[in-house]
Amino acid sequence: MILIVDSGSTKCDWMAVDSNGKQLLEKIRTQGLNPAILKEKKLNKIISKSEELMQIKSEVTHLFFYGAGCGTEKPRLMLAEVLQSIFLNAHIEVTEDTMAAVRATLNHDDEAAVVCIMGTGSNCSYYDGEKLHQRVKSLGYTLMDEASGNYYGKELIRDYYFNHMPEEIKVAFADRYNLEPDFIKYNLYKQPNPNAYLATFAEFMFLYKDSNYIKELIKKGIRLFSKNMILQYAEELKTVPVHFAGSIAFFAQNEIKEIAQEFKFATGNFERRPIEGLVSYHTKDL
Repeated sequence: MILIVDSGSTKCDWMAVDSNGKQLLEKIRTQGLNPAILKEKKLNKIISKSEELMQIKSEVTHLFFYGAGCGTEKPRLMLAEVLQSIFLNAHIEVTEDTMAAVRATLNHDDEAAVVCIMGTGSNCSYYDGEKLHQRVKSLGYTLMDEASGNYYGKELIRDYYFNHMPEEIKVAFADRYNLEPDFIKYNLYKQPNPNAYLATFAEFMFLYKDSNYIKELIKKGIRLFSKNMILQYAEELKTVPVHFAGSIAFFAQNEIKEIAQEFKFATGNFERRPIEGLVSYHTKDL
């Protein structure tokens, strides 16, 4: 049994397939496993709490994990050790989430492209057909992550409190979420995964996307992301497309294509959930 895992900070999807790529079980979902944020004990607890995973742990022969927070060695190795302690019979590979986006969005394995993630967090890399290149090291949701779920959540809350929202949008926002100051501060400063908490507000944008305020908010984030991240690969953009993965990118395709014209880069594929595209990649040579 092969487990292919796609994890953000908010949620983690586990897909069990055989060597031919046939899905063996319904997709399993757990809380996100970001080793840059969560401690070893918490990671272990999240996995062990899943009855479905505990039932199949001894049957797993290969586990390919792609995750947020796995781009640097220390958290990546820590998570690999946690996984190995649970899936004792499995060959374990832990890779940063950007490679999931690369392998899921490319038209063929050796295609060169700029690949972006816009989910709970955001990132951008250049894949030359063989290797991944990142010109900006991510400093996480506090300092970076433009056009991500947590970026838009933060912007929405700020606009609400600074009275920058149109009144009808402000009323709808207050009806949908608990916006009490103490509740927000508790989730931001005393609970784990404040980035995932902020990202829960981003769904609101796509419920009120016909509003000019929301459209401009979405485009503001994409402009910042394009300027700070995509244009790091200005030379490569002359000849390669820009692919996108993640829910924010998927639902903001029109705005991304509009901003792409402003910044003169060509958009490619949009993949909401990279995990489906990873199945064929990992089973073709088994």
